[in-house]
Amino acid sequence: MTRVFADRTEAGRLLARLIAERHFKDPVVLALPRGGVPIAAEVARVINAPMDLILVRKIGTPGQPELALGAVVDGETPHCVVNESVKEQAGVSDVELERAKQAQFAEIDRRRALYLRGRERVHIVGKTAIVVDDGVATGATARVALQALRSLRPAKLVLAVPVAPAETLKSLGDEVDELLCLQTPEPFYAVGTFYRDFDPVSDQDVASMVAELNG
Repeated sequence: MTRVFADRTEAGRLLARLIAERHFKDPVVLALPRGGVPIAAEVARVINAPMDLILVRKIGTPGQPELALGAVVDGETPHCVVNESVKEQAGVSDVELERAKQAQFAEIDRRRALYLRGRERVHIVGKTAIVVDDGVATGATARVALQALRSLRPAKLVLAVPVAPAETLKSLGDEVDELLCLQTPEPFYAVGTFYRDFDPVSDQDVASMVAELNG
């Protein structure tokens, strides 16, 4: 039977129990803002692990901003994934792409400053990196985050979410060492349909949770 979570806090507690059972060595919890942060905060509390953010920004195609030309993700070495077929079909030049990339990197820098307020990144080399979100639909954001994190050489890379379509999880299987998901309902319409309270998480909420967990 498909479960509808009361809110992100409840989903986080349930996901935390599942993760705790795995007894991961040297875990680091990495939240995808903003919706993934309340989930990750609960996980970090339960398994007594540090929490950081993994910031991803879509690059929209000029004139068709909803069409993903690619995505950029922060990290010790910023990472970009480009959809080459979209780039070619839309006739996007290298100069246009570079301009769009730099704009999104600037937005990531702004958000990191807003959310983390000067706190140092949590290093993941040799650790178990657990990427957490409030759910996965297409997997596009999760994929670019996972690809970027893999380059930082964690000992193990895990994706953990409360809800996702089985087909999406299968498509992400090659990106991770382990997938953890509480439920894979079918049909799957949108992540928010599996929460009674799915109100937006504010920038201030994110900053407060990070500050509370990381001191």
